[in-house]
Amino acid sequence: MKKITSILSIIVLSIVLLSACSSDANNNVLKVGASPVPHGELLNLVKEDLKDQGIELEIIEFTDYVKPNLALDEDEIDANFFQHKPYLDNFSNEHDLNLVSVGKIHVEPLGVYSEKFNSIDELKEGSVIAIPNDPTNGGRALILLENEGLIKLEEGAGLNATEKDIIKNPKNLEFKPLESAQLPRALGDVDASVINGNYALEADLIPTDDAILLEGSESPYANIIAVHKSNENNKKVQALIDALQSEKVKNYILENYNGGVVPAF
Repeated sequence: MKKITSILSIIVLSIVLLSACSSDANNNVLKVGASPVPHGELLNLVKEDLKDQGIELEIIEFTDYVKPNLALDEDEIDANFFQHKPYLDNFSNEHDLNLVSVGKIHVEPLGVYSEKFNSIDELKEGSVIAIPNDPTNGGRALILLENEGLIKLEEGAGLNATEKDIIKNPKNLEFKPLESAQLPRALGDVDASVINGNYALEADLIPTDDAILLEGSESPYANIIAVHKSNENNKKVQALIDALQSEKVKNYILENYNGGVVPAF
């Protein structure tokens, strides 16, 4: 009987120890959702730096702008890295999510690309321009075109401007809203396409060479690390931000993205 009791005690102790080890391992994992380029690349760049601090960075790639925030809200990931703050704020308001920004990393200048024209001035009467179909990036695209003098928006339209806010359109440009990931593929079907920096890079476009109009580095649309409000003081997340806001990452950005990505720290 004593032997059986002893064996049972050993089994119970082993289970407890294994559970503790598993818990410790899970506590060291930081799951971050990201777009593949450049976000995933930058995360991979600091993976070993975080490992040296005892943090196992797990990168979950997303190719759309909806799932990463929903996954974050549902605690499937600890943080995400794919969006700028205006988009985060708009999405959170629309879906009643409690997500916050905890650090700025880089800007991906929005650009106008075309397979038919070599200059923005060559756009003809009635040219069709594809723009992002989400409210924030769509408004950003229209503001870029307004700054170039191609259209004029209703005063006060702000970051969420839509085609309905256009009050002057001298060339009668036609706008075709599309999902951001589809914009590079639409180049052959439209006269021009306003493409987010990460999707331009994924399509092997070089923003400083290929864009016929490019947003300046002063853009307020810095890409951020986002977390759930309850997790904003997480030490692993802070370690991630410190790693990404480093000279190593800054130099990598400047050397590898041809102006398509600009440090924001």
